[in-house]
Amino acid sequence: FPSYGSFISTLNHKRESGSHSLSSPLLLPAVKQVRELPPICPDVRQKHRISIDVLPPEVKARFVSEPIIPIRTKTAKEFQDDVERATISGDWKQVLDFYLTTFDSFLELNGAFKKEANAPFNTIEDSGINIKFVNIVYDALLHTPADTQKSVLKGIINSLLREWKGFLKCLSVSQNPQYTSPATYVIYAHLLRQIASLAEADHHFLMHWFKKLPQKRFKQLVERLQLFITTRLFPAKPDELPPMAKCSWWIPSATKVLSLLNAANSISSPPIIPFTDLYNLTLDHIDFMEDYHTWQAHGNSNRFTFCQFPFILSTVVKKAIIQRDSEQQMISMARQTLVDKVSRRQRVDMSLLFLNIKVRRLQLVSDSLDELSRKRADLKKKLKVTFVGEAGLDMGGLTKEWFLLLIRQIFHTDYGMFTYVKESQCHWFSSWKCDNYSEFRLVGALMGLAVYNSITLDIRFPPCVYKKLLTPPIVPCDLDTPVSMATLTLDDLQQIMPDLAHGLGELLSYEGNVEEDFYTTFQVFQEELGVIKSYNLKPGGEKIPVTNLNRKEYIQLYIDFLLNKSIYRQFAAFYHGFHSVCASNALMLLRPEEVEILVCGSPNLDMGSLQRVVQYEGYSKTDPTIRAFWDVVLAFPLELQKKLLHFTTGSDRVPVCGMADLNFKISKIDVSTDWLPVSHTCFNQICLPPYKSKKELRQKLTIAISNAEGFGLE
Repeated sequence: FPSYGSFISTLNHKRESGSHSLSSPLLLPAVKQVRELPPICPDVRQKHRISIDVLPPEVKARFVSEPIIPIRTKTAKEFQDDVERATISGDWKQVLDFYLTTFDSFLELNGAFKKEANAPFNTIEDSGINIKFVNIVYDALLHTPADTQKSVLKGIINSLLREWKGFLKCLSVSQNPQYTSPATYVIYAHLLRQIASLAEADHHFLMHWFKKLPQKRFKQLVERLQLFITTRLFPAKPDELPPMAKCSWWIPSATKVLSLLNAANSISSPPIIPFTDLYNLTLDHIDFMEDYHTWQAHGNSNRFTFCQFPFILSTVVKKAIIQRDSEQQMISMARQTLVDKVSRRQRVDMSLLFLNIKVRRLQLVSDSLDELSRKRADLKKKLKVTFVGEAGLDMGGLTKEWFLLLIRQIFHTDYGMFTYVKESQCHWFSSWKCDNYSEFRLVGALMGLAVYNSITLDIRFPPCVYKKLLTPPIVPCDLDTPVSMATLTLDDLQQIMPDLAHGLGELLSYEGNVEEDFYTTFQVFQEELGVIKSYNLKPGGEKIPVTNLNRKEYIQLYIDFLLNKSIYRQFAAFYHGFHSVCASNALMLLRPEEVEILVCGSPNLDMGSLQRVVQYEGYSKTDPTIRAFWDVVLAFPLELQKKLLHFTTGSDRVPVCGMADLNFKISKIDVSTDWLPVSHTCFNQICLPPYKSKKELRQKLTIAISNAEGFGLE
């Protein structure tokens, strides 16, 4: 059976045909390339076995369960009557006494409302209750005198929080248009302040409630809060809002409430909205370096900074912070080198200001490894590359060529460091064991240097690699502390080995007797250089059968073995190589997806933007060949547009800051129109002969970009 899926299908077929038992234990088959994918085979007899002890299990944080809602006997109708009487008389004492003396916490208040107005308050329904009640409370808020408004707010806001629709009506633009005006922001700000100041358990409750909202409403809440923050930072009419000195707590309160929505989005699978929808692009225009330095100096103390809530900062801002932080480290490193030279009265060579890499093309990997190993102290300097025996200064082209050639050679399957998984179209770490993992450290250092020097790499790693790179984001002081041991799930395995993940998912939902039908244990086998080695997923695993009760644990341990423990030494070297270059507190601001974008670029292509920023050499934008080129390219399907970008730049992704950062150039080449286009990937340049027609250009360009690997690239 090629997978768990077909195995389970066969079992079900046997059951349907009346065969309820198996005459002999069935063996789950080994996958064809066991070096790439360790088999779940309980019995392998054809090769010699070696028993290997497992690594200590990772300590996993316990996830807090959803809170228990207490039971109350008061009705919504009774409380509504109290509010109506208070609105008419102006005496809110009875209402205030009710919620202040009846309930001890936000959780208990949440237990006090139900959709049916006359029913006991013993359950919560997401749909909320009487909108009339909400309107009554809002009218009361809007007409309450300013001097007493704050004391009323303290009580009424807490009542509003108990109203599902009331809460949405308060925060959402579409449901409460009267609160979109900056003139009513004072009440809205007080509401946010009350929410932000709730206890941790109350925030936990709200987070789980946000998680259950429909996507449309969830997005409305996010947009409402973002608009509030933007308007407070850059008001169209400053006179409409109180002076910043008197309402400095507005933005911190709104950001803290927004963090609850971000938490709810993060624990939802799949996320309710893309994480990029939580970016506030207005913050691209503030002094974010001052914010970053304040955060470094004070950490997560009571002094508010946006860096305490990095989900709100765009990737553009985070890249700029990392680059400027890198530049400061580069400058400090270069300055220290100069001071040392001057203090020793030695001649100052300006090359000391750079990380100078000299390599031979025929020994590219070994020379690069030697150079980076010898110059570890210089890794934070500006990179300059020289190819031995070749004249020329590195103005950026040689550096990019070095990266391109090195990455292609290291990731070639014949090299053996990485395997290419066709099903997921990505690379994964080979699990073979050796005495020296320095080449994995080299790959990590290359990725760090690429981020440091703003080079986009054509690397196809699955997303979980970047999770592991940030586990933890700061290298531990104790070198014996395990690193990169991320908590990974079946979804992470799905992105690398989809067939295996599908089979394990079916094992999890299998309705038959797992122990009798699968006949497997908590022991797995892996072939390494022709030798089958056995690994216990837990102590005594070879004697522990997988059953219906423990199969979830088996799957989690197996995923942990595949993605963490079996490649621990390789990935640890890779991790330390990356952080040897990129060691910075700024990494704590990044999500794994954002690290991937910094290393590999963004997958979102916009050829219209590229057309607006492209540079021409020998052509102008009005030349017939150029007009035909853009007509063809803009009409290309996405796959061909990616191939064009890869043909010209060496990557089908876009830098973080957009197409403008590519410095894409179209040059004229005076050759016969029988020639195909040529590219210089080191300079992001494509050279076009002056084709006579759009049809001819489309044909020649399609042939060139569809056969780009090893053809026409310089």
